Amino acid sequence: MPSSSKGTAAPAPVVRADARNVFKSSASSHRKPWRFWGGACFAVVLLAAFSLPLLELVNHVAGSELHSYILLVPFVVAYLLHTRRDQLPKKYVAELPLAIVSFAVGLGVFGFSAWLDFVGRTPTNNDHLALLTLSFLCCLVAGCFFFLGRDWMRAAAFPLAYLIFMVPMPDAMADALETASKYASAEVANVLFHLSGTPLLRAGNVFQLPNITIEVAQECSGIRSSWVLLMTSILAANLFLKTPWRRFALVAFVIPLAILRNGFRILVIGLLCVNLGPQMIHSVIHRRGGPVFFALSLIPLFVLLWWLRKGETRARPEEPHRAS
Repeated sequence: MPSSSKGTAAPAPVVRADARNVFKSSASSHRKPWRFWGGACFAVVLLAAFSLPLLELVNHVAGSELHSYILLVPFVVAYLLHTRRDQLPKKYVAELPLAIVSFAVGLGVFGFSAWLDFVGRTPTNNDHLALLTLSFLCCLVAGCFFFLGRDWMRAAAFPLAYLIFMVPMPDAMADALETASKYASAEVANVLFHLSGTPLLRAGNVFQLPNITIEVAQECSGIRSSWVLLMTSILAANLFLKTPWRRFALVAFVIPLAILRNGFRILVIGLLCVNLGPQMIHSVIHRRGGPVFFALSLIPLFVLLWWLRKGETRARPEEPHRAS
């Protein structure tokens, strides 16, 4: 009898410990969806608070040749988050310091925009929307840090960072890039005209060709297609390449590629005007030919991507041998 009483008393602490573990795991499982749905509610409230600036942004970029790509950015980010959903941590721990800093930056940008309006130094509509969009993104990042935590933000770093392309390019930045691209494209076009054997006289950005005079104007900079090409290279580098230097090489390749594309476009338009007549300056290839030359520029970009990716696949099988 004494031995049987000892045998029945021993399992009791184990049962209580298991009950406590079940309670803890159940409580933690209830906390996780609370934080997730709390973050979803925060996002809805934030969208409602910024609804007017965001709707104005949509109307602005829909009618803009430079910023029309912005409409695609949220869908690209949503796709990236969807494809990486299994890599995102399911344990959400609030990161209060970073949330406070991000929220303070967002409020600071919003307050700066309001101060400019108050003192009568209202920027252009494009710059005003850029400030408000940046404020919205900072507040969104703050909510992600608070509700989802640092680990989740680290796993979703690239998709969230890609949201920066939602901010319209400020006018000063666009003017500087257009000017630099215009002069660089004129230099490349000058070399290509000489290589083609076309007689010409040049004065700055003005090319005197047989039958026509062409000026490389601000509109010839191709800044929109170059910017979209940069966004494409960043996205492709993250999706298909793993080595940092290969990613950097692909993105850096966009700069000479964009300049060469613009110079080639000027060459084609010039040769058409010389050989077919000056009326070709008003042709579709000049007015609406940007997408065609953009598609052509994707060919060398994807060739380089294929070559870099092929180099990674050759190097990858060697890594297990070195580890063993």
